[in-house]
This record gives sequence, C-alpha cells and structure tokens, in this order.
Amino acid sequence: MSESPEHLDVRVGEGAPDGDASRSRRPWLGIHFECCNVYARVWRNKSATAYVGFCPQCARKIRLAIGSGGTDERFFSAW
Repeated sequence: MSESPEHLDVRVGEGAPDGDASRSRRPWLGIHFECCNVYARVWRNKSATAYVGFCPQCARKIRLAIGSGGTDERFFSAW
C-alpha cells in the first residue's frame, strides 16, 4: 500500500496500522524542537517514568516526567 506524503495514517502510541506484532507499541509524544525547528517523536522509557528523546539535528536531550495528574495532550514544543 503506497500513500502520498500528504496523507499519513498516524495513530498516537500505536505500532503499525496493519497490526504487525514485530513493531513496538511503546507510547510516544510528538515534540517540536524549537532549537532547530524540527519535529520528532520521543518515546516512553522502559520503566514508564518519563518520555525521553533528543533533537534529531543538535542532539539536545529532552525528558518529560510522567506525573500522577497527567495530560491528554500528545504534542508539545521544546526550546
């Protein structure tokens, strides 16, 4: 199945849309890294205490702790 870049099937925190069990289903957040004006996903760590990732251009690290209150938001900006 070939999709044009304008029409992507993206499901927050899920693996492949076809149910491919070999792909990770670890939750992620979408981050706009303002340092380099790029977008990337950051993934929840294995201990489920934080979302951790890096800017894909300058490698600036981001760590978002998971709190008891939480949020339903899945997209954030980091500077």
